[in-house]
Amino acid sequence: MPPSEPRPHALPPDGRTAVIVADGIHELALDLSHSAHHSEDLAPTTRAARKWALKDIAALWISMAACVPTYTLASSLIDGGMNWWQAVLTIFVGNVIVLIPMVLNAHAGTKYGIPFPVYCRAAYGILGANVPALLRALVACGWFGIQCWIGGSAIYVILTVYFPAWQELPKLPRIGINLPELLCFLFFWSINMLVIYRGIESIRILLNIKAPLLIALGLALLAWAYREAGGFGPMLTQPSAFITGGPKAGLFWAFFFPALTGVVGFWATLSLNIPDFTRYAYSQRDQVLGQALGLPTTMALYSFIGVAVTSATIVIYGAAIWDPVLLLAKFKNPVVLVIAMFALCLATLATNIAANVVSPANDFAHLWPKGISFRTGGLITGVIGIAMRPWKLYADPSGYIFKWLIAYSGLLGSVGGILVADYFVVRRTRLDLAGLYHRNGPYWYRGGFNWIAMIALAAGIAPCAPGFLGTIEVVQVSPFWIEMYHYAWFISFGIAGTVHAALMLAFARPSSR
Repeated sequence: MPPSEPRPHALPPDGRTAVIVADGIHELALDLSHSAHHSEDLAPTTRAARKWALKDIAALWISMAACVPTYTLASSLIDGGMNWWQAVLTIFVGNVIVLIPMVLNAHAGTKYGIPFPVYCRAAYGILGANVPALLRALVACGWFGIQCWIGGSAIYVILTVYFPAWQELPKLPRIGINLPELLCFLFFWSINMLVIYRGIESIRILLNIKAPLLIALGLALLAWAYREAGGFGPMLTQPSAFITGGPKAGLFWAFFFPALTGVVGFWATLSLNIPDFTRYAYSQRDQVLGQALGLPTTMALYSFIGVAVTSATIVIYGAAIWDPVLLLAKFKNPVVLVIAMFALCLATLATNIAANVVSPANDFAHLWPKGISFRTGGLITGVIGIAMRPWKLYADPSGYIFKWLIAYSGLLGSVGGILVADYFVVRRTRLDLAGLYHRNGPYWYRGGFNWIAMIALAAGIAPCAPGFLGTIEVVQVSPFWIEMYHYAWFISFGIAGTVHAALMLAFARPSSR
């Protein structure tokens, strides 16, 4: 083993090294199936199981980014005063920024073949890793239920074109939606569960199908809007409200930075658990270029399609229709409706599984590696998604979604800051791969927890907590704290990472770093 790599804490019986290294990829040669902290789903990915090339990583991001929320993302920026190109450029820049921690955290997944919760073990401890894993899972479960409702609702809305009487049906008692709505939701939910049951390879195939299809359909919708409206309508010629003489003259930067933070937060949670996917990548080149080509470009393209098509609807229908589900429901051609329903379901399905199911499935499996598999973890996520009654949450997005779920996501910058600082600053990308699965290794710390990481986590969250509580209206706080919370992800990321690196380098035992 090269002298720069950490010495494994145990060797196989025949004397071979515990880790085989080739082309920068580490493969575990030890059988650790006896360990309580090891399972087939959490074990390092073997070379034979690595099937994600550059095109697959790019397809991952094209598939996740080509979705309804991306289509409507620019709407709030334009409503806030930006013109169309300022809004699209803000979205592009925000995704270039979030690409940085995305690529950094992805490095460990590719190098060592480990999923997100196992990656957390080096920084937080083998048991302490459950803290960031569950913090991430909580966000994912919330979004999973909501995305399932969006997908089921798309099916319902388009089917009501054929069955208008459904809209007059009474709501089910204690549920709050009618029977066809519930059945459409459960149908879409069951498709999500089926794909997860079939495993990660089925997800890769789904993403590769969706990526080119959704780009083609998005461009087709753009071409239709241009033809029907005789151009792209008034929104693309509308000036910025921030120009001299405009209603918000001189306030551009005051709006831009909070808006940029919001765009960064769109995929910030994925920057944590990206190792769940890059553990299957062939090489670092594949994961870096795949993400760089797939994420910022698709986000900018699809947000532009949303702006341009919505602008055209002002000419075609006399009003701006931002919701693509409502727009597509206006089509009367049955073939177009079927294609539209399929496209919307596929878009929501691929995004939901990749962004909101893979991570909590691994996170729940990490709680009890010997008792909870990846499939079981996915089922737990699905059950929580139903129990939350997402149609109730989605009916008032200003409450749960915008005041709690998005606000809570901003605090997760602390988790990312600690991971990046630990892996790159403290360990210089060197991990004891076998030690990540054994309590006798260097990552057990004290009782399985690295209390330095817990202190750093609290330090990162603390300055943002007043603004968070004020945002979700638990307490009243001064405008200073609310303004600070607009930058919560950056603040918590920087403080937590700095505190963790400083304390680890000053006080941690050499064997633990």
